[in-house]
Amino acid sequence: MANFRIQARLALTLGASLSIATLTGCAGSATADGTPASGDSDTVTVYTADGLNDGDNSYYAQVFAAFTAETGIKVQVVEGGSGEVLQRVNQESSNTQADLLVTLPPFIQIADEDGLLTPYQPAGTENVPAEDKDADGAYTTLVNNYIGFIHNTAEAADAPESWQDLLDPAYQGKLQYSTPGIAGDGTAMLMLAREVLGADKAYTFFGELQKNNVGPSDSTGQLAAKVDKGELLIANGDVQMNFAQSATMPNLGIFFLKGDDGIPTTLSVPYTVGLVANAPHEDAAKKLLDYLYTDDAQALITTSGGGFPARTDITPAGDVAEELAAIMDGVTVLHPDWDDIATNLDDYIGEWNTVTGTL
Repeated sequence: MANFRIQARLALTLGASLSIATLTGCAGSATADGTPASGDSDTVTVYTADGLNDGDNSYYAQVFAAFTAETGIKVQVVEGGSGEVLQRVNQESSNTQADLLVTLPPFIQIADEDGLLTPYQPAGTENVPAEDKDADGAYTTLVNNYIGFIHNTAEAADAPESWQDLLDPAYQGKLQYSTPGIAGDGTAMLMLAREVLGADKAYTFFGELQKNNVGPSDSTGQLAAKVDKGELLIANGDVQMNFAQSATMPNLGIFFLKGDDGIPTTLSVPYTVGLVANAPHEDAAKKLLDYLYTDDAQALITTSGGGFPARTDITPAGDVAEELAAIMDGVTVLHPDWDDIATNLDDYIGEWNTVTGTL
């Protein structure tokens, strides 16, 4: 079976990282280890990568509350790192608890390869570009998003400009990035470095970066509070999550690193959703999927979530949309072959393990 190294690493962190379930839309409760409590037929359980559920005004809070008000169907959310929620679905495949899986690439592609998803094409997804969804309907981009970095604007007012800048001794013990193979943004950071620097230089870079790196982090979302407080000066992140967090964390500054060409560059890393195979509440889950691609729900991605709609015919307006456009102005966006990355991820993570001395 594929992804031996990834599964071994996840097994070490799974219990603690998914121990808290966040409940949205008047849902029920969860067990102490993060497993959803047995729900009624009118409850949908969503296993999701973190970033869309930060607070009462978050995208999930807003969109699930509206869905519940319209349909009477409740939504229960269990969140963690991108690889962790995939691993939980995999572990529970003989007694499926999740109805929907929302995670970043390449983890959604791995879920499909491992037979954990059931094809379903939600209404409205005809306006999602073909390259942003599986041809057979196993998964579809829900929120477009892009990876980046954050710095503490009070203590590190000038953000680093290049990858080499992150090796500055001034960041020793003050820099942290989420773990590739477990966290979606950490995995994407590794892939971006491979694209921008080339594979050999990228791995050399990560080996040298260890002298500044605080240590592993299962979830990218946990790093922002540390940066805001000044415990860290630099961390990795993504535009949607960090923009949303900046509403309550005033010291976060989003930036992108330049390649050798001097152009700031990012990687497309969308939140992608699929219907879980043998979902216990499949009919209700399909209704939620359809709702997530309605005009109102897609517009909320920007106004409440700080992200970018998957549907190309939805163009949010207003202050948030303008601020996001300003953040992305002049930034080159790379669109990697996530299917190829999913196939070769074990090798990529294995090399990263070797150069960093990680498990």
